[in-house]
Amino acid sequence: MELSSRIKSVQPSATIAMDARAKQMKAQGLDVVDFGVGEPDFDTPDFIRAAAKAALDAGDTKYTPAAGAKLKAAIVQKLKRENALEYTTDQVLVTFGGKHALYNAFQVLLEPGRKVLIPAPYWVSYPEQVKLAGGEPIFLPTGPEKGFKITPQDLLARAGEARVLVLNNPSNPTGVTYTPQELKALAEAVLKTELIVFADEIYEKLIYGDTKFVSFASLDERLGERTLTFNGLSKTFSMTGWRLGWVAGPADVIKAMATLASQQTTNPVSFAQAGALAAYSDPAAAAEVEAMRREFERRGRRMWERLNAMEGVSCVQPTGAFYCFPDVSAHYGRKLGEAKVAGSMDFAAACLEQIHVAVVPGAAFGEDRCVRLSFATGMEQIEAGLDRLEKLLG
Repeated sequence: MELSSRIKSVQPSATIAMDARAKQMKAQGLDVVDFGVGEPDFDTPDFIRAAAKAALDAGDTKYTPAAGAKLKAAIVQKLKRENALEYTTDQVLVTFGGKHALYNAFQVLLEPGRKVLIPAPYWVSYPEQVKLAGGEPIFLPTGPEKGFKITPQDLLARAGEARVLVLNNPSNPTGVTYTPQELKALAEAVLKTELIVFADEIYEKLIYGDTKFVSFASLDERLGERTLTFNGLSKTFSMTGWRLGWVAGPADVIKAMATLASQQTTNPVSFAQAGALAAYSDPAAAAEVEAMRREFERRGRRMWERLNAMEGVSCVQPTGAFYCFPDVSAHYGRKLGEAKVAGSMDFAAACLEQIHVAVVPGAAFGEDRCVRLSFATGMEQIEAGLDRLEKLLG
């Protein structure tokens, strides 16, 4: 059977592929330390699970409106309360995870050949989703020497040829967070252009040190009609398997995305929405989220310190999300154990096959000098994996 040219142009997710290989090795009885997947190791909080169970027991198993009506009012209140953003329910769409929201936004806003600015390093799905919508990704390189951040000058240099800017803050894979001042400068640059901004803020609650988070669309009232704000429950509430995300933005775009969703999925899962409603309305939520955030901060600091102490490794300190993205290129051109390393793909393969430590090659994120390690795992695993890595590099 001949596959479409559309799907032939798309690369599989490197993070999912690495996680699958690590799970396969574990199933074979191997002791694998998995730094690959971006999934919190905490259970979903009890009060959220209880709300979903109660919905099931009450027979809440039927179709709901395609846009996720049960949740939209709670999301509107959350945006007002926490993000200084004013929306109405017809400006919010609930989706099957944040990835689904992004996919549909590209589909309804891109014409064939339209360009999308994506700072690099980038989350692996951005360029593939752009290609699936017929668009062309244009990468804005940063690198560790720039703190993995774009500047207004970087943006303005390419803005004239593009329709959309994707801005992920805090960042996957780097763990870097823009300061409010840096975001304000980018906002002022955006307002000199015709760009639409996709503000991916799914890690908004995972912020460390003195870093302060602000939503991009809140920086200027004119940005409301130019910005789509993406978020979800996977990272903040450890609800990855629940597949609930959402997007807020101009009503006409949200309506178009809802129309597309109605032909894709009918509606987000009814009883999962009940759990999400509890996440956004139960007074217990703040303490649960803060406990997870503090633990991630502790783990991230430890991983960053240990990586920077290793031979030939340099790592920008993560101020958000749950990733370290160290530069390991000093080891390229040499052997690690029995394997010769020419780039991040070889480096990741050597780690997995020789010391049973799963990391994701930076090439998948557009930065071959680096690899990504997730600290969304227990401290004992972090220490064990870094012990092995230190021995391999030493």
